[in-house]
Amino acid sequence: MASTSYDYCRVPMEDGDKRCKLLLGIGILVLLIIVILGVPLIIFTIKANSEACRDGLRAVMECRNVTHLLQQELTEAQKGFQDVEAQAATCNHTVMALMASLDAEKAQGQKKVEELEGEITTLNHKLQDASAEVERLRRENQVLSVRIADKKYYPSSQDSSSAAAPQLLIVLLGLSALLQ
Repeated sequence: MASTSYDYCRVPMEDGDKRCKLLLGIGILVLLIIVILGVPLIIFTIKANSEACRDGLRAVMECRNVTHLLQQELTEAQKGFQDVEAQAATCNHTVMALMASLDAEKAQGQKKVEELEGEITTLNHKLQDASAEVERLRRENQVLSVRIADKKYYPSSQDSSSAAAPQLLIVLLGLSALLQ
């Protein structure tokens, strides 16, 4: 019986040796590649399943959660800041409007003060004039009082000033009431 390996390789001997050496080289190369790639894969798998790696993964997840929470808080803070800025702008606008209103009120008050000062000056002049008139009327009243007293002692029917004395007294009383 003939061997099956010879049946398989029906190639001349020299070509068969080359071919077998080539297959053996390819097999060794494949085995070498498997070992070269397999060893780091095994090492990586062992390290990936180690306690330190799991702790690191937990730390990364916690860091992501904290980062997400901080991002939410930052967003809320930014929204609050924008709200406060809007309120500040409104307050600034209100303050500016109030200041303008206050300036207008001051100007109007100053105008009113000037009007009142003018009126006070006019009234002071009138008071001075009335005081001078009262003083003049007092002197006339004294003169008339002396004349009336003289007429009681020395009556004269031709003196017409005695009829004017009561009217003058009424005018004097009215002026003195105005001054008070």
